[in-house]
Amino acid sequence: MKNKAVVLGANYYIGLSVIRCLGIYDIPVVAVDYSKQGTYGFHSKYCSERLIAPHYKKDSEGYLNFLIDYAKKQDKPPVLFPCADPYIEFVDKYLSTLRQYYLITQTEQGLYTKVMNKDTLNDLALQHGVLVPETVEIGDENFKEKVEELIKFPCLVKPTDSPAFVSTFRQKLFKVYSMEELESAIKKSTDANLHVIVQRIIPGFDDHMHTFDAYLNQNAKVTHWTTCQKFRQFPINFGASVYTGQKYFPDLYEISAKFLEDIGFKGFAEIEFKKDASTGDFYLIEINVRTTNLNSLLFKVGLNMPFFAYSELTGDPVESYAIKENTNLVFWYAYEDILAVREYIKTGQLKMSQVLKSYFKPKAYAIWDWKDPIPAFAFLGQLLCKIFKKIK
Repeated sequence: MKNKAVVLGANYYIGLSVIRCLGIYDIPVVAVDYSKQGTYGFHSKYCSERLIAPHYKKDSEGYLNFLIDYAKKQDKPPVLFPCADPYIEFVDKYLSTLRQYYLITQTEQGLYTKVMNKDTLNDLALQHGVLVPETVEIGDENFKEKVEELIKFPCLVKPTDSPAFVSTFRQKLFKVYSMEELESAIKKSTDANLHVIVQRIIPGFDDHMHTFDAYLNQNAKVTHWTTCQKFRQFPINFGASVYTGQKYFPDLYEISAKFLEDIGFKGFAEIEFKKDASTGDFYLIEINVRTTNLNSLLFKVGLNMPFFAYSELTGDPVESYAIKENTNLVFWYAYEDILAVREYIKTGQLKMSQVLKSYFKPKAYAIWDWKDPIPAFAFLGQLLCKIFKKIK
């Protein structure tokens, strides 16, 4: 009997992609969420079990006990796949306990949090010689002078705890154009008990955003990797990938692999960089320490990251390899890309002819899959219900 794979989060396409990546190998996949509403991942034919658990934040102790009780009933320890940042934070908080019952790629408690937190990530990057955008702390001496001389306007007000910030404001950051706007953004954040930093905007359009996507084994060595280039994001300019292509950038491997190995990282990681349009330097923006939005693209180019993790943790590791060529494949999240395109055109950043030309590439879809179509119809149903409610 195979170890089960327990996937935390089925209400977004990241969880759905993990379910599919494992299910195609007849691995028993257990999808866990706190509600049936909106969990279109539950509709995948690759789900062997669908479980409703207590809310990970509202009842974290109940959620922990739920996971422990489930694991205790299994013949073999399940492999745990947290598929959103709040689940990562939960797993990191209870890592020593969960590892008694589950197989988990990360072994160092606190490392996930250290890498997700913008303050500690910046410190780690600088210690290891990786460029990060110039940053000023809110409590710094001569704060205003530093912002005006070092950062300059417009600039970014970014949270150190991204999941909490997004949960509060439904956006990843504030872009401000004056000292008055900066002070207002800082007040909003502090009133919500959220710590923020002020950062320089690296020049360049959204296609200057690049990613290094890798799996690191239990010896903290990069075994599988590729690089990608973003074309469009949503929200535009400072959002998540909605149209991104696999493209080989050897420089990113040289910067990223050594850094991840040096900090002892294990499991899947995606480093986001922005290439400075003026200097050509790559600046580290953030690291995703869970399966990425681009997982369906990685799978299609030959890198099934969830399966690599499952295989290694259950004693049958997959041979190392990397994608060192341009495949011309793109990831497409159609729903949000349509919203993004409207904003790009409205703000004059793209022309419709450029957008239409970009679509003539082979695609890896965020939700749609010919072999597993029902989740896409479930998602479409949810979308139509939202539209109907707004019209009503």
